[in-house]
Amino acid sequence: MKIQVLGPLSAEVNGASIVPTARKPRQILTLLALYPGRVMPVPTLMEEIWGTEPPQSALTTLQTYILQLRRRLGTAMGPAAPGGPAGAKDVLATRHGGYLLRIPPQAVDVHAYESLVASGHDRHEHGDDAGAAASLRAALALWQGPALVDVRLGPVLEIEVMRLEESRLATVERRIDADLRLGRHTELIAELTDLTARHPQHEGLHAQAMVALYRSGRQARALDVYRRLRGRLVEDLGVEPSPQLQRLHQAMLAVDPALDVPAGPRRGTTFDLYAV
Repeated sequence: MKIQVLGPLSAEVNGASIVPTARKPRQILTLLALYPGRVMPVPTLMEEIWGTEPPQSALTTLQTYILQLRRRLGTAMGPAAPGGPAGAKDVLATRHGGYLLRIPPQAVDVHAYESLVASGHDRHEHGDDAGAAASLRAALALWQGPALVDVRLGPVLEIEVMRLEESRLATVERRIDADLRLGRHTELIAELTDLTARHPQHEGLHAQAMVALYRSGRQARALDVYRRLRGRLVEDLGVEPSPQLQRLHQAMLAVDPALDVPAGPRRGTTFDLYAV
């Protein structure tokens, strides 16, 4: 089985899709896929489908949805599979209090993504900037669009998608950190221009844009990025930029040598230099 949730939902067995067209079975399949090998409690599945007010027939209806998923799974597995179509019960298994998908985590793209992210973070912290950038870039390449873009989200999946999208943005930010330390500042300007437009109050991305521009000999534009961000923060939220970002701004005004591309491995980021 191969399942993708980092983009449109996809689930295939022997090349055949097992993704149901109906909304609620899709939600069940998605929730089970996010936690392969772990029991998903019945109350959690019900909350995802019906919220806090499930109908009296909720349990029976849920069992019907599970049966529908097993039928699709059994058909895709074919009669040659161990146990034939009945073997679907071993894959989409019933356990006390819930259900689980008995598949390896590697069968779901989100777990491959998280493994690559963890590797990238570890390399980043140990000064292996090239290795960190490569691992994080490979992790981000697994995304095919917004997470579960074609699945209607209930309260449980909504939290899961929010977590994944926040992880994606943090991974982009960490990959850019590594690229900046590798001296790729000029190549990053276009990407950071787009990211800061999409996230107009994100201080980390704006700091990276400032550094990329500054190192590319565009000090005036780097300072303008700060000025525009400060204006938005003051006008929209009534707050000044963080002391960390203010110190970065002052360092640029003072042409601080610490802003230059590091000659050797350095832990943390350029922004971290101004954290205290």
